[in-house]
Amino acid sequence: MLPQSVQGQASSTSMKVQRSESAKYPHRRKNILTEEWILVSPHRTQRPWQGEISSREKENRPAYDPECYLCPGNIRANGETNPRYSDTFAFTNDFSALLPDTPLEGGLPGEHFVQH
Repeated sequence: MLPQSVQGQASSTSMKVQRSESAKYPHRRKNILTEEWILVSPHRTQRPWQGEISSREKENRPAYDPECYLCPGNIRANGETNPRYSDTFAFTNDFSALLPDTPLEGGLPGEHFVQH
């Protein structure tokens, strides 16, 4: 049998592995101060950023930008190709707060963590 100090480390390591796996998916956590559940969507940090902070200049936008992942016919951040739209187009959010394929079970144990 392992010494108690080593057993605690093994348990802690197992919990960290579970936590890192579950952190890939949207889940709810309980705020113990307010007793409210909050939505946590860690995968949204993977959204691309194509902008920069600069002073405002006269707008001179091209009709088409081959590097823009929202322009017609270009490849999106999720790897899909945009249709060649010529009017207003509604996109599905590639980095939405909730994911349709989130596992229903296997989240972190404990009363302050619920995965939906």
